[in-house]
Amino acid sequence: MPFVPYQRPVRAAFIGLGVVYDLNVRGYLDNPDVEVVALVDPDAERRAQRQRDWPDAAVFATAAELAGSGLGVDAVEALLPAPLHADGIPELLDYGWHVNAQKPMCNDLTDARRMLDAAKANDRVLRVMENYLFYEPLRKLKATAESGEIGDPVGYHIKMVANGLGATIETPPASFEWQMENMRRGRGILVFDDGWHKLSTALWLFGPICEVRAWIGTTSFGPDIHIDAPSTIMWEHENGVRGVWDTTLAVDMYLRSDYYTNDERWEITGKRGYARVNRCTGRGIQEPSLEVYADGQMRGYHALDDDWASSFRDSGRHWLQWLRTGEGDLLWSADEAVEVLRFALAAYESSAHQGKGVDPRSVD
Repeated sequence: MPFVPYQRPVRAAFIGLGVVYDLNVRGYLDNPDVEVVALVDPDAERRAQRQRDWPDAAVFATAAELAGSGLGVDAVEALLPAPLHADGIPELLDYGWHVNAQKPMCNDLTDARRMLDAAKANDRVLRVMENYLFYEPLRKLKATAESGEIGDPVGYHIKMVANGLGATIETPPASFEWQMENMRRGRGILVFDDGWHKLSTALWLFGPICEVRAWIGTTSFGPDIHIDAPSTIMWEHENGVRGVWDTTLAVDMYLRSDYYTNDERWEITGKRGYARVNRCTGRGIQEPSLEVYADGQMRGYHALDDDWASSFRDSGRHWLQWLRTGEGDLLWSADEAVEVLRFALAAYESSAHQGKGVDPRSVD
């Protein structure tokens, strides 16, 4: 569609005011590109709490109430539980609003097509935000790889340890129920939900993927809770770079964090050296957040903004600036988000067939 940028602040509404609101709101606070006009949540207590941030915003229990109110809205920040995306996001698009959605986009390609069709039918923009692409150490990692400092990239490795102790953000029981529902649908909290971030970084750094091989394991905590670890996913990009992501579960490990306790690391190996991001959501390796080794010397970057929440702030600002200018990449557009979904589905298909190679483009 021919998108026409707004020549005034974007009139925005938050749809959903749960825990993730505290992260996503950072892109809206003190931002001249936006006017928050509405807050929507079925919980009256949450509406009252969040309205303290936006005293002039109208409050509604449902998106349908907002749509029927006649209040002018240009775009919405859709903070819905992932299982509600399949029906909820097309509904928001049908109201004539541009949508900034959370990951994962949805559970299968049929629902993804419904979303794309709804965006097209209503001439609206659907973005599936990926805050990790705005995490400054990862952005510097990408710039380092593209600069030639470590030579042509030849390999990519992601290491994640999901820890049980040290998180500051507490997951409310209702939010965990949504996670358990997705677990029952075969979409685990580590590989599919959090893993969406990891798979996104691979596509962002090295482009399309031609083959995926995976071994997705399970650790059970009673009859209803099954965590998808240990797991290993391997892939090859069309440009020849191969990647591997391994994730393990260490429930008794303490890892101090201002957010969640994942110990996450990224490393790109080049022909002349390597570049490594040492941490993200948790305070794991207490070295510079980015280290670059080349020509026999190690360089550390101590002054990067390695506060994970800043990536939500910068992603939100990017979206609102895009609505004002129409310039640059959406990170991610709906079509790009579908490629992340295909990547994940290819991993599940490979694991179900004892690690056979699967081309994500063949997933139906």
